[in-house]
Amino acid sequence: MAPLLDTLIVPITSLGGAQDIAPPAPLTVLCSTRVILPGVETPASIVISPTTGKITNIIRSIPDPSAFPPGTIYHDYSPKVIMPGLVDAHVHLNEPGRTEWEGFETGTRAAAFGGVTTIVDMPLNAIPPTTTVENLNLKVKAAEGQCWVDVGFYGGVIPGNEEDLVPLVKAGVRGFKCFLIESGVEEFPAVSANDLAKAMEKLKGSPTVLMFHAEMLPPLSMSVGDSVLHGDPPLAPAGPLDAYSTFLASRPPAFETYAIEEILSLANIAPSLQLHIVHLSAKEGIPIVRAAQEAGVKLSAETCFHYLTLAAEDIENGDTRHKCCPPIREGSNRDDLWGALREGLIETVVSDHSPCTAGLKMLKEDGGDGDFFQAWGGISTVGLGLSVLWTDGRKRGVSLEEISLWTSYKTAKQVGLLGRKGCLEVGWDADILVFDPEAKFTVTSSDMHFKNKVSPYENKTLTGKVCETWLRGHQIYSVDGGFDEKTGASGVMLLEPRARPN
Repeated sequence: MAPLLDTLIVPITSLGGAQDIAPPAPLTVLCSTRVILPGVETPASIVISPTTGKITNIIRSIPDPSAFPPGTIYHDYSPKVIMPGLVDAHVHLNEPGRTEWEGFETGTRAAAFGGVTTIVDMPLNAIPPTTTVENLNLKVKAAEGQCWVDVGFYGGVIPGNEEDLVPLVKAGVRGFKCFLIESGVEEFPAVSANDLAKAMEKLKGSPTVLMFHAEMLPPLSMSVGDSVLHGDPPLAPAGPLDAYSTFLASRPPAFETYAIEEILSLANIAPSLQLHIVHLSAKEGIPIVRAAQEAGVKLSAETCFHYLTLAAEDIENGDTRHKCCPPIREGSNRDDLWGALREGLIETVVSDHSPCTAGLKMLKEDGGDGDFFQAWGGISTVGLGLSVLWTDGRKRGVSLEEISLWTSYKTAKQVGLLGRKGCLEVGWDADILVFDPEAKFTVTSSDMHFKNKVSPYENKTLTGKVCETWLRGHQIYSVDGGFDEKTGASGVMLLEPRARPN
């Protein structure tokens, strides 16, 4: 076979004069009979510059190693699948301030284990929250030298910080998050319609996204308004406080639909501003989102691994590992979320990794009483999501191409990282995972690299396992060799201000 040298060593930009010519750097080539490229699964070889960490060529075949220059690092992973690294656009890393819950080192290590090469950190539950440029700088400083994957940051919208929002855009936040119901942490209070109007007025000319925890107390409600993460039960609970059905009844779908309608009532303030519903869980919200999109409102929605794979009727009394807000709903509700996802109405799937210490979960085995109302609300999933989604999705006829669209391309688009992240394209970062879709494993604490090993997926058998993770052209994790401890954490912080969409 003739060497492919001419097509492989030319960098993305032209070489210029003869004085610029230098011996080519060794290449890395990753091949498989199954590679997820834009819109297709195909045999391909991904050619990477280890100097720039960028993809320099994609060949729609698998040439023999002899076709490449001497010294090329060559891996043929057939029949495993080469995919773009996941972009998890909803993660709580809690540092600084609550590092006993999670931190940059443990959270990003867990991400790398699961093929996640980029995460975007939520503005809470760190102390202080990311609501000013000063607070963003504190978070960036805390993250330095700790990140195993690349990390972006969201800003927060709280009452009275509207003057801080545009400076945060200029400082490089990927978007903004707010709560329409109390968050459960006092330093990140809920916003009113008036607060939202001020924020939307400030952000309407900026290239950003405004995201909403879309739960609100309807005007008439049996609940007393339990805050999102920790609170008191209703005045008249529907049953025992350790019964999941009691908790579920306290947060009906009306919480979500009422909040979405409130958001839409304000959308005309900033018609060019992208609005985004985080962690949609209630099927009743789907037609509202559909109608808004059909009317031309710039509204998108995400859901989470747990809403697509867990069901309320399967949750045992006292198993507060499953508590989150909005809640995990019934299996029939889960089916409708899958339908909306495949339709394209829901665009992205994220972890909403929201950990805490084991004691805050109030588990009976840890000496708690299993009270779903007092337990901290949040699901720990980062690093398990691809396997979780594939286990359930393959039974529904879902393809890995679809999963990559929801968890890589569309999430990168949401946070303004297309052109660099979310897809295997020439000139983009060589963020790559190798996936064995047939491998099975039972989740144990050794598979949970986040700080507190508390997850509803423990002891569940999953299908599909990440075998390797590559960040910008360098292997950072392999199932055989573990993490690249010699090089250490090599993630960078994604602080380039977002460009305006074309």
